[in-house]
Amino acid sequence: MIEFGNFYQRIAKSPLSHWLETLPAQIGEWQRASLHGQFKQWTNAVEFLPDMKPYKLDLLHSVTAESETPLSEGQQLRIEKLLQNLMPWRKGPFSLYGVNIDTEWRSDWKWQRVLPHLSDLSGRTILDVGCGSGYHLWRMIGAGAHLAVGIDPTQLFLCQFEAVRKLLGNDQRAHLLPLGIEQLPALNAFDTVFSMGVLYHRRSPLEHLWQLKDQLVNEGELVLETLVIDGDENTVLVPGERYAQMRNVYFIPSAPALKKWLEKCGFVDVRIVDMCVTTTEEQRKTAWMTTESLADFLDPNDSSKTVEGYPAPLRAVLIAKKP
Repeated sequence: MIEFGNFYQRIAKSPLSHWLETLPAQIGEWQRASLHGQFKQWTNAVEFLPDMKPYKLDLLHSVTAESETPLSEGQQLRIEKLLQNLMPWRKGPFSLYGVNIDTEWRSDWKWQRVLPHLSDLSGRTILDVGCGSGYHLWRMIGAGAHLAVGIDPTQLFLCQFEAVRKLLGNDQRAHLLPLGIEQLPALNAFDTVFSMGVLYHRRSPLEHLWQLKDQLVNEGELVLETLVIDGDENTVLVPGERYAQMRNVYFIPSAPALKKWLEKCGFVDVRIVDMCVTTTEEQRKTAWMTTESLADFLDPNDSSKTVEGYPAPLRAVLIAKKP
């Protein structure tokens, strides 16, 4: 079973200590609730992984762990097999003792786009909402963060995170909690909050922005990365049943409209720092994610459109401050 006691100890004497009034009960409820049918199989994979202590760890340029002497073919195969039990791997990539997890997303490319625009992460306490496998949590630690906390209710992602953590020497600087943002009280305790690839899945996008603001300290920084469309500050796409084959896409604003939304929620110094069309090199099928990916969601005759005829995925990064 995945334990959270280390995290409770870690925050007990920090500005996050008041979270302990609600968090252990929520986690306890999660442990008793209906776990995914494959959850036992996933946690077994984590359990059977060897406890590794990297001789060389690089979280600054990638998520790479190496041993002093190369692992034997048998050891490498064993690790690879156990990690394959946790497929599909969507966010990465990871290079762990010669096992290269080529994930669906080149999340490192997104990080390269976002990083130059951030306030220095050194010594910061960070929240990453909808963090997936936790890839970016490790990159945040690599950029100097004191503590990186991810939340994501998907149980497979929790197991992927714990598997990687075990292979990184049980590093306690990053933690993933199986919660959604709506389960967090107003903590007002994080220096930086990231919400990347979440907003378009929210039925009430402005409520999501308020929830993010409630997690930040005064003068804390929000990093918002999401789908946008071309247009002015009044342009918002409300897709039909599906957008790029995704069911739960509710609102896709233009970047100027999104800037307005952030200002409406009381954020200041709102900046649109990056816009980028998602390519089939950045999101694609791999040996570690074998089902359909972006190429299958675009119009085969016109890659500037989704199969439903909407504009193809364009993503923007906005940075804003809580006053």
